[in-house]
Amino acid sequence: MPEVDRINIDLINIVKLLEWAQAWLMDTSETTQELVAPPGLKGLVVADTTIGSVRGAEGFYHYRRYDAVEIARHQTFEAAARLLIDGELPIGAEEALFRAELGAGRRLEPGTLAVVRQLADRISSPLTGLTAAIPLVVDDTPTIDLDHGQRRARCLAVAAAVPSILAALHRHRNGDDPLDADPGLGHAADFIRMATGSTPTPRLARAVETYLVLTADHGFNASTFTTRVITSTGAGVASALAGAVGALSGPLHGGAPSRVLDMLEEIGDPVNTERWARATLAAGRPIMGFGHAVYRADDPRSTLLKEVASGLGGDLVARAIDIEARMLAVLAEHKPQSTIVTNVEYYAAVVLHLAGLPQPMFTPAFTTSRVVGWVAHLLEQAANNKIMRPLARYVGPEPSWAGAEPVAAR
Repeated sequence: MPEVDRINIDLINIVKLLEWAQAWLMDTSETTQELVAPPGLKGLVVADTTIGSVRGAEGFYHYRRYDAVEIARHQTFEAAARLLIDGELPIGAEEALFRAELGAGRRLEPGTLAVVRQLADRISSPLTGLTAAIPLVVDDTPTIDLDHGQRRARCLAVAAAVPSILAALHRHRNGDDPLDADPGLGHAADFIRMATGSTPTPRLARAVETYLVLTADHGFNASTFTTRVITSTGAGVASALAGAVGALSGPLHGGAPSRVLDMLEEIGDPVNTERWARATLAAGRPIMGFGHAVYRADDPRSTLLKEVASGLGGDLVARAIDIEARMLAVLAEHKPQSTIVTNVEYYAAVVLHLAGLPQPMFTPAFTTSRVVGWVAHLLEQAANNKIMRPLARYVGPEPSWAGAEPVAAR
């Protein structure tokens, strides 16, 4: 055998040995080593997924194998939802069938609606009521006791019912009768109608639909990760999705758009932007609508929503564009070493407001969208499950046995 061939074979064997050793270490890492994650788990990969990913440095994200922004430009919410949940864009009659599934699911049972009315009198926000109402839509049979078809049916039932529950809670809290769903309308248009009492124009319905498609999924954000953690325990669909709603309710996650609108109203004339921003930064308060945990290039969702807002036009849009430019200049000066971009919440607030949605329904609109991503991840987690059990690093005083003995022995 030539010497070169023998060397190549030896190298191949060495590589195989290293691969085996690496695999063994990964399999036994729970007992042999502790890996310390960065604060907030930033940049840490915790699972594999085929649903999509966010490439922050590139300013790009995708649903399955498709550019998510292009899906938002050209596809309906129903088509995007089917892509995320079932893995493929609908072909031919498939979209109509999926649309019919969602439309039928938006109709709440009388008993569910009666409980929703009671909840509306006792809650502080629609999302609080939603967490209590989700178990009314589907039973909470553990996912480990269900097959994929049963899980999907429950997931789709919740995804369809979410906008109806949120709209009913909002209307009842404001002294209006909840409206029954209209399966003949698209998901976005019917959500607006059920929330406001008026059927939107096709232009406004499409503006909100674009927003819903853009925000249906976005990597392992806090609420999606919550969904997967709860699902990993084998818990039921209702428990996992109710937990996700709780995570989304935080102002640092899903509650930002309404605060953006407050900010634009407080600033008023764009010439006040610098003074307002410097006072806010000096007080240590966050400026909503700017900065993102992942994006270091422009947030592509914000870029498209800015186009949508510009197409709608008006004084609010003109002021928002002017304020944005001035705010970015102040933030660049405040943190010259950081790349701060306009995030999706900034122009989401403008678009949702122009579409006629009241401010308390901004986060519910986000929920109507993101529940689709949650159920896609729930189904993926349940299909190949391993319970998530990370470690915590203890940083308190050094422990000892002193004082641990029974009281009688002291």
